[in-house]
Amino acid sequence: MWHGEDIHTTPSCNVDFPFESMDYNDGNTVDMVNDAYKNCFGDPKAFREQPEHAQKPLYPGCTKLTKLGTLVKLFNIKGKFGWSDNSFTELLSFLTKLLPENNEIPESMYEAKKTMSALGLEYVKIHACPNDCILYRKEYERLSKCPTCGLSRWKKKDGRVDQYRNGVPAKVLWYFQPIPRFRHMFQSTQTAKDLTWHSNARAIDGKLRHLADSPSWKLVDEKWPTFASNPRNLRLALSTDGINPHSSLSSTYSCWPVLLITYNLPPWLCMKRKFMMLSLLISGPQQPGNDIDVYLAPLIEDLQILWNVGVDAYDVNKKEFFNLRAVLLWTINDFSAYGNLAGCTVKGYNACPYCGVNTPKCRLKHNRKNAYMGHHRWLPSNHEFKCQAKAFDNTTIEHGQAPKSLNSDEILQLVESIEHEWGKSKTKKRKRIDNDERVWWKKKSIFYNLDYWKYLLVRHLLDVMHIEKNVCESIYGTLLHIPRKTKDGLKSRKDLVAMKIRDKLAPLVKGKRIFLPPASYTLTRDEKVSFCKTLKSIKVPDGYSSNIKNLVSMKDFKLQGLKSHDCHVLMQQLLPIALRCVLSKHVKDAIIRFCFFFNSLCATVVDVSVLDKLETDIIVTLCLLEKCFPLSFFDIMVHLTVHLVNEIRLCGPVIFVGCILLRDT
Repeated sequence: MWHGEDIHTTPSCNVDFPFESMDYNDGNTVDMVNDAYKNCFGDPKAFREQPEHAQKPLYPGCTKLTKLGTLVKLFNIKGKFGWSDNSFTELLSFLTKLLPENNEIPESMYEAKKTMSALGLEYVKIHACPNDCILYRKEYERLSKCPTCGLSRWKKKDGRVDQYRNGVPAKVLWYFQPIPRFRHMFQSTQTAKDLTWHSNARAIDGKLRHLADSPSWKLVDEKWPTFASNPRNLRLALSTDGINPHSSLSSTYSCWPVLLITYNLPPWLCMKRKFMMLSLLISGPQQPGNDIDVYLAPLIEDLQILWNVGVDAYDVNKKEFFNLRAVLLWTINDFSAYGNLAGCTVKGYNACPYCGVNTPKCRLKHNRKNAYMGHHRWLPSNHEFKCQAKAFDNTTIEHGQAPKSLNSDEILQLVESIEHEWGKSKTKKRKRIDNDERVWWKKKSIFYNLDYWKYLLVRHLLDVMHIEKNVCESIYGTLLHIPRKTKDGLKSRKDLVAMKIRDKLAPLVKGKRIFLPPASYTLTRDEKVSFCKTLKSIKVPDGYSSNIKNLVSMKDFKLQGLKSHDCHVLMQQLLPIALRCVLSKHVKDAIIRFCFFFNSLCATVVDVSVLDKLETDIIVTLCLLEKCFPLSFFDIMVHLTVHLVNEIRLCGPVIFVGCILLRDT
């Protein structure tokens, strides 16, 4: 399986033969070398041929292309544009005839795969139950039916109700084993050197420049000094999300790639595409949901090996063997996937994973949704906002304190009591625990199988990019009153009436028509024209973002087609400029404060001393927005911004803990 323009195969471009200086007349040495290559790359003889392929010209007299380089590029193009194996074979056959005689192009897809397989890029296909009950491995390997739901392992024949195509699985998990690729990383001199950058070349000045400066990293160093003593031991993160590989051809299809990210590298390499490893590919058409733990089992088992035992690897930079180990620091996902991996609920009354049952919320009767307000409880007891009940939700004076998050021991004690059955069988009934937390936790996550998981400061991180995109869409959708994106409307005004606040915004009935009085955040037509013209006239460098001019519609005053990075640029740079000459001062100031918060949050170098002030500023900003914006504006994404600063304090800069997966696919 090949994806994108870069493949994690350092030997294809920079191979160091690690055993050149060894005595091959010694039988023990030869056996040791062969065993090492077999562990790392499969067939030692096949891998030794790779440097030769990397040096061999594509055809006699060719000086620009080599055999291995050409094959890697062809496979990249195949994966990028979704070519079938048959079409790729036809292309190879044609290239063989097109190029001069004695060229090195293989004649078929089979031969090309055989050449590339020595690089350690194989994958394992594991059959899965279509209801996500089990994987057909270990004790289930020879079964033809799922023992939980009774569904057949095989696909049904077309038009046949009870006849199956034996040997053709109904659902497949592709598993790309990470251990050979981790070993592979140390076969490049430069990459092996970069993997110890955090220990040898990192600047230490009290600021958060790299994850090695964070308390989460230091906790691992202090609690497991043997692991920390070798800087080559890997610190990892996991990220997953649903994507539609068929684009507009099938809007309901969802497959889930699971990526591993290596944090040992320098900041300028850490989030590069070629260092993000695809470890699992969960096929669709339906998303696994809470049953994703079933598919993560093979990966978790390898992570257990990497932590408990380690694997032998060869460091070509230091010319020595060593025991390679790894630790998974956390997972990073959008909010819906956060709940699937962590095992907590992410909607309803207890949607916040930090606040839990103490999540500040109120039910909007007419909108039929929850609003997560009351952020003035995070302020000091003597703050003026504590006494302004009428300005917020017309409740009593707020004397409460900010809810405290459960620690890892308390969470583990809760989830230990949950009995969970995997799968989506219609007859299955989920068993819950009978206490006050039963609507918050849904399962015990498979990550608790890792011995160290319960000791980590943060186990699952909120994705800043995902939150910023949702907040940005809510702001410009409400300001421009874009249908299906605006948070203002008749239902929102009725909710204000029901809560007895902002009487001037109550709907006015004139005959058979209903009028909504303009609010402080309502833009007039002239202001919409000014706002859109400002955005349309902005020019940015090539590659900075999408062409904003093409995303603004002057006909109906809409912003459309914005991707995640476009919202990132709009929120932090362009929106404050476009709002300079519109809106009243208090509304404009509140929105611009929100923009400046995300701008400060996403700094590449974080000054720890200013984080407390930044945390206070976002709470005050949310309180200012609560005074003027509609209640439905305050969905869970807006509330989660309260917790982002603390995650930065514990885990490091946003460039390492956000923006990982392919959000715009």
